[in-house]
Amino acid sequence: MDDPDDMPAASATDTHDFAPFIRTLGRGPGRSRSLTQREARHAFGMVLRGEAAREQVGALLMLLRYRGETIEEATGLVQAARAHAGLPWGIAVDLDWPSYADGRTRGLPWYLLSALLLAGTGMRVLMHGPLVGPGRLPLVAALGLLGIAPAADAVVVEARLNARGFAFAALEGFSPELADLLALRGVLGLRSPLNTVGRMLDPAGAAASIDGVFHPAYIALHLGVAAALGRAVAVLKGGGGEAEWSGAKALAVHGGGEVIWPQLADAGKPASVSAADMVAVWHGTACDPAGAAVVIGTAAVALHATGRALDPADAVRRARALWAARLEWLKSGWLGARWR
Repeated sequence: MDDPDDMPAASATDTHDFAPFIRTLGRGPGRSRSLTQREARHAFGMVLRGEAAREQVGALLMLLRYRGETIEEATGLVQAARAHAGLPWGIAVDLDWPSYADGRTRGLPWYLLSALLLAGTGMRVLMHGPLVGPGRLPLVAALGLLGIAPAADAVVVEARLNARGFAFAALEGFSPELADLLALRGVLGLRSPLNTVGRMLDPAGAAASIDGVFHPAYIALHLGVAAALGRAVAVLKGGGGEAEWSGAKALAVHGGGEVIWPQLADAGKPASVSAADMVAVWHGTACDPAGAAVVIGTAAVALHATGRALDPADAVRRARALWAARLEWLKSGWLGARWR
């Protein structure tokens, strides 16, 4: 329950309980300030419960974006979102994999195949994110072609993890209020700090997480929020804002220190243009060396993030072996029965 003391002082002219938050952020140079962690949690809790007017919600999100959210603010927003959705679920998960990029040019979700490779080894991987948005269409199509139905709640997520080692939790199912707020991008014309919130949700309380950002400036923010929440997160500037590495150039992965990954491949851009093309590569009925390099490189980063590899070289070696072995898995019916 929010504490009334976790909010700025009201003014005699306020006609709504949420007004002090807007005034604190937007009073102008020399008078405004950022919210504290407790204030941000209180404010966003009110938003998620429908206790703020729609105009106030837009004002809050855009003021936070314009000012640039602080680690304290972002941490408070995440805490409110997790509390409202009843998170964490307490399900055993080895790797939390947020997927929230929604750019129109995002491209095919090769990282999804990387996650499936890890699941094939017995790792429990939970991917989560929204299903709606222009940049989400290739992912939704790929999930359908692979026979992976998005899960809406903890019960279904756990059942899928037990059966397959992989589950995709749809944000619209376990946190519809947050999904609706993320969709305001089309109304406001800009992304909001809630993109950070989604990436930091960690619905199950996983042992490790891999997080992709589009702008390098968000690396420090995400690491700061993770530290404040006591989480282990590997953050990288990924393809289109996802936790994905093409291997075409060196990569820096942050979290518990910086790890530099040398260039893995120079095969150009993937030739595949549709989710069906990508799934055909997965099944070995089509060849796309650049696409395979993305899967291998991304799987390698994830292996290292979960402590399954000693260093980048060991991680890449293991990932390449997994990519080659998947064809035998498909032939044997073990992984094939799960992912077709």
